[in-house]
Order: sequence, then C-alpha cells, then structure tokens
Amino acid sequence: MLRRTGIIGTLIGLLVLFLWAPAAVAATAASGCGVLASGGSATAERAIAAACAQVDAGTWYTWGGGHGAQPGATHGQVDPTDPASDHDPERLGFDCSGLVRYAYAQATGSDILSGVASQQYYTVRAAARFTAAQGEAPLLPGDLLAYGTSQSLHHIAIFLGAGKMVEAKQSGTHLMVSDVRLGGDYFGAVRVNTGAVTGHVFQTWGTGVWTKTAPSVSATRVYAFPNFTTIRVECQKHAEVVTSDGYTNDAWAYLPDYRAWMTNIYIKGPAWLDGVPTCA
Repeated sequence: MLRRTGIIGTLIGLLVLFLWAPAAVAATAASGCGVLASGGSATAERAIAAACAQVDAGTWYTWGGGHGAQPGATHGQVDPTDPASDHDPERLGFDCSGLVRYAYAQATGSDILSGVASQQYYTVRAAARFTAAQGEAPLLPGDLLAYGTSQSLHHIAIFLGAGKMVEAKQSGTHLMVSDVRLGGDYFGAVRVNTGAVTGHVFQTWGTGVWTKTAPSVSATRVYAFPNFTTIRVECQKHAEVVTSDGYTNDAWAYLPDYRAWMTNIYIKGPAWLDGVPTCA
C-alpha cells in the first residue's frame, strides 16, 4: 500500500512538473531579459534588473520619456520626424537615455546618468571605454552600447551578455530585449564607474560648443555639447588664441573622456584652470 502510494505520488509530481514547465519556459522566453553572462558588478546587475522590470511590465518607448526632474517614466513628446510618435504624449515610458538614466538611478540610489545618449556615453563616470572594432569580447553585463558618430550619438542601450541588450528602441514599440547590433553605426561602449569621480571635474557653459581633435579652431570637430555638461580635464596648454562671446583666451583643455580639446573660454572658472597641470 505504501509502495503504491509512493508511485502515485511520483506520477502526480511528474504530471505537475510537465504541466508547469512549459508555462515557466514561455515566461522566460517572452521576456528574455536578465543578466546573461558573468563578470558584471553587483551595481550593474541591479541596473539590468531595474531595466528588465520595465520590459516585463510592458512599458512603452516614448520620445523624450524619462527625462523629468527625477528618474522615472514620463509622458513623451511628438517627434516631428516620426509619425509613429503621435501617441507618445499619451503614454508613460522612456526613450533610450531615459531608460539608462532610470536603471542606474535605481541601482545606485543617485541620479548619476542624467542627460541624452551622448552625455551618458561621454560621462565622467567612465571606468573603461571600448571601440566598435573591439566588438563584444571585452564587454560585461551593464556596459552601455552607443550608436551614431562622434559628432552625433543618437542611441544607447544596456548590454546583458550573450549577444543581447535591453533598450528603448523606437516609438510604437515597448521596451525590449534585442540582439546586439555591432555593425552599422555602432560607435562603442562604456563601463560605468558608480563610485567616486576622480580627476579635475568642471562644468561647461554655452550650447553647441565643439570639442576638437587638436587645440585649434580649424581642427576636426569631435563633439558639440548640447548644453551645460560635466567634464573631466586631464591637462591644459597654451595654444591658438580664441575670441568668442566677448572673451579672448589661448588656453585649451584636454578632455580624456572625449579624446578631444576645447577652449577654456567655455569652461566655468578662471582663464587658466586652477589645479590642472600643463600638458606635456
């Protein structure tokens, strides 16, 4: 009698497992969002968990979403270039950089990555940077993947591992898990330093101020600051004289996060920055 009961119990257990397993697999397949490789920091894994929770909730992409006073979903705006965004003002959601901002704010308890995609990629909180040519090999879960050019980075996503990323891709879609796109306009990746910021940190002023490949106004453009931006200065040197917005200065600062130069005119502080060494 005991033996028969044991067999029946085993059969019932197997039946329950059989009925339950497809549902569990389906739930995983429906999302596919999570840490898919080892090596990422605990903070990066928390950022992924926060982003994936929004994927699982079916949160919408909204153009301009996630850029309110505090990190979190907001109603979007109509993108004049995209008819699919017509309903974005009715939807609570995130755009690409809004999602990254929210995920890392949830992970750290601080709003450390506010701004648009380019500002997040060029953050002073870079622990490491990777070029497009390096591919996926050096990446760890939580790294940020940027798309565009040095003059215009237009998209950013969070690497999950195993060739996957979580992103707010475009109007008319929900937040999603996608295959990592290493071709096309993939620009590179940045690993976020969630600890203390090191180096000489300053604020820029003005809008549309270009950084250059050399300390000269005629040098090739690298990136234009969309507005006030926190930057890290490695060193400074006397070079070409610049006159702009009523100021004249021959001092130029080297910005390691941009691998570029900018005139000290648009850096808040004295003409020759205090505490910053002279470039060799």
